[in-house]
Amino acid sequence: MTPITLSAFDLLLAALSLLIASGLSLLLSLGFHRAMAIAVLRMVAQLVLVGLLLRYIFALSSPVVTLGFAAVMILAATWEVHSRQKRQLRGWLRFGLGGLPVVIATTFVTGIALATALREAAWLDPRHTIPLVGIILGTVMNSTSLALNTMLGSVQRERRAIEARLSLGADSHLALRELRLSAAHNGLIPVINQMAGAGIITLPGIMTGQILGGMDPLDAARYQILLMLLLAGAGGLGVILATQLCLASVTDKRHRLRLDRLEERG
Repeated sequence: MTPITLSAFDLLLAALSLLIASGLSLLLSLGFHRAMAIAVLRMVAQLVLVGLLLRYIFALSSPVVTLGFAAVMILAATWEVHSRQKRQLRGWLRFGLGGLPVVIATTFVTGIALATALREAAWLDPRHTIPLVGIILGTVMNSTSLALNTMLGSVQRERRAIEARLSLGADSHLALRELRLSAAHNGLIPVINQMAGAGIITLPGIMTGQILGGMDPLDAARYQILLMLLLAGAGGLGVILATQLCLASVTDKRHRLRLDRLEERG
């Protein structure tokens, strides 16, 4: 089956519902049309630029360039995790709090993916490595940022209760256990919802693309299951590492709460 080629008219037709919604927003003074327009312009510009860049990288087929591009993606994700936190660590440690879980979880799970479904492909083939890093990185970034934002906010809000538990003899792990559980739950909600609704409520993107490309639906389902398992594992690892590092950052070896290490994001 030949690939589907989209024309400019096809894209404009796909945007029809968005134009109608934006027009109604303007007419009814709902106010989201401006933000929607900016988001669409950014999305189009970014995807076109990435498409052109990936075309060049794929043509080079250089392991060094592939690793360099993957590193840039991970650095950008680290910055996004940092920028989404209302409260953060002081100094450069703020980047390590989100960056280390992102790097470890993404690298580990991408390695598993390349050793399973793509074991016959070159590990640093950009056509395989970069898309895998991108989709895994997105899940890890979202899960990690949600978990950290929840936990750092809860530590500040529940300060008195935490200090009371510590004063009664609880160690830092026990005193912050409920907060960590809540943070982990919030971080994994998107991944769990995605898995729970796959197939019955939605046809995930990879499966839809493969079916449109002519693959047998059952084979497409197998690939989607593999991907969902990888994403769930990546999100889980990211959340576990992030909450553990967060716990270590807001307490010390003497099991004292150290909120002086935190600051409001400017």
